[in-house]
Amino acid sequence: MRTNVNHTTHHTLARLLMAATLGAAVLLAGCSSTSRNPGNATYDFGPATAPVPTTAAFAPLPAVVVTDITGVAALDSERMFYRLNYADPLRTRSYANSRWASTPLSMVTQRIKSRIAQSGAKVLTPTDASTGVPILRMEIDDFTHAFDSQAQSFGQIVLRASLFQGHKLIDQRTFDRKTSAGSADAGGGASALAAATDAAAADMIAWLATLQVPRQ
Repeated sequence: MRTNVNHTTHHTLARLLMAATLGAAVLLAGCSSTSRNPGNATYDFGPATAPVPTTAAFAPLPAVVVTDITGVAALDSERMFYRLNYADPLRTRSYANSRWASTPLSMVTQRIKSRIAQSGAKVLTPTDASTGVPILRMEIDDFTHAFDSQAQSFGQIVLRASLFQGHKLIDQRTFDRKTSAGSADAGGGASALAAATDAAAADMIAWLATLQVPRQ
């Protein structure tokens, strides 16, 4: 009986020792992997320092109220999404280790405000606007980093803008801009989407310059 007990105890200790050894190996491997992983990357649109390429002046609208852009719930998150058009175009995926610094809705709103201000117009908020100032409302229909192949991708924004005078719609237009990505990764997608947003903003400024807003 004592021999059986000793044998069982020895076998149990051996199993525990093996488990501890494997656990230590996994822990060391995890630490090694972590040391090679730079961590999560955070992206934004960068500074709005480049001149805005427009074909018309912003003279018809010396001031405009710009409301916060609206869109689907996914754009109200810092997650970075992409789409594989060549494999599964109906499915969106998110980058595991890359995020936006703010939500796309917030970043696009701020970039368009900056571009309009650079064009010479006064950008107002709904709380500080006086009666008669036209109101610009926008909605994002698409904001995607999409891959046509494993190596080729682009950033695309589809933005619908409506200009109101009080409750009257002056005009509405959809702006669709696509820019090729310099690299097939989250950083390339962020740069492409920033460039596409700037291009859409330039188109919008040129459109606004053509509108005749009644004086009140």
